[in-house]
Amino acid sequence: MSRNSRLIFSADYTNYHFHDQHPFNQRRLLLTRDLMEAYGLLREEDILPPRMATEEELALVHDPRYIRFVREQSRTGEPLPQAESFGLGTEDVPCFAGMHEAASLIVGGTLQAVDAVMNGQAEHAFNPAGGLHHAFRNKASGFCIYNDCSVAIAYLRKHWDARIMYIDTDAHHGDGVQWAFYDDPHVLTISLHETGKYLFPGTGATTERGEGNGFGYSVNIPLEAFTEDDSFLEIYRELIPRLARGFKPDVILTQNGCDAHAYDPLTHLFCSMNIYQQVPRLAHELAHACCGGRWIAVGGGGYDIYRVVPRAWTLLWSEMTDQPIADPTIPAKWRERWQQESELALPASLFDDALPVIPRREEISRNNRITLERAMLYAPIGLEDRKG
Repeated sequence: MSRNSRLIFSADYTNYHFHDQHPFNQRRLLLTRDLMEAYGLLREEDILPPRMATEEELALVHDPRYIRFVREQSRTGEPLPQAESFGLGTEDVPCFAGMHEAASLIVGGTLQAVDAVMNGQAEHAFNPAGGLHHAFRNKASGFCIYNDCSVAIAYLRKHWDARIMYIDTDAHHGDGVQWAFYDDPHVLTISLHETGKYLFPGTGATTERGEGNGFGYSVNIPLEAFTEDDSFLEIYRELIPRLARGFKPDVILTQNGCDAHAYDPLTHLFCSMNIYQQVPRLAHELAHACCGGRWIAVGGGGYDIYRVVPRAWTLLWSEMTDQPIADPTIPAKWRERWQQESELALPASLFDDALPVIPRREEISRNNRITLERAMLYAPIGLEDRKG
């Protein structure tokens, strides 16, 4: 059993809190850690506390003027006059006191994960608070103030001159990360997401392939609404290993949003908990096959915070630490503790009972295969894969 993995965690992550009715609720992190511990998967020595990202580190991606404004806005919960021009004070990204510090801690947590892996302290590291993939250079977006994924990639480029394979399986397109490295052939951004026809941010078409020297290094798979496990995994297994062989990354960074689940209240994909075991498993295998095991994982979306997020990220941690869970029954003490907070009955197992059948299943799967073919036209896959 491998214990050469680190969980980046602090209860202070919950300070990233817009308001009690906002769908982005970092209380899910407390449920997740508690479930990991209930299964006996987590020891104190596995945990690294996050550090605060410096403004110099944030400026690897974000405009210094934006950082200064967020810091100024952070002093009060009331939006300043220029707030909306920076994407703040909106329904998606309300202002709150301490927002700069809370967001900087999340970015610093992902940088802590990078340092642990790249300095050889751990083979793998997981920052569940991270995955804030929508923030842009000078603007907040989609619940994200700073973009920890982009900062981590820029940090890897600066300090290790690394080739980074970024794999985003959040139901929402990883737009902020894509645009930050759209012309960089050293960063391969891959996003499997629900089509933007119906869902924020409305981007992520197969034609978004990068520009200049980075052409071909942005790969998007906009999945049909109501995509189920079989089709999701078919696309992932067909695409990701071929890209890894062609790109030859030095490190893999995965964004593990779990809002593709059928229970998620904000999206329209229809997957079960099965994908949250299978997707990390393949990423884990590829990390060892392609880049010496170097795998950095972050969280992301996930808005059913009681039934979905804790199970999904516990399965990820189980895979990352080579600790298979023999009995998937949810420990009674966890259910008893958290049921009093949840309006819905908490699941009895890590895995779901059979979900309802989607009538258009074959049509959806066929359309997703066509999308895959289009997405791979200019992607950096190996010569042997092109001939195949």
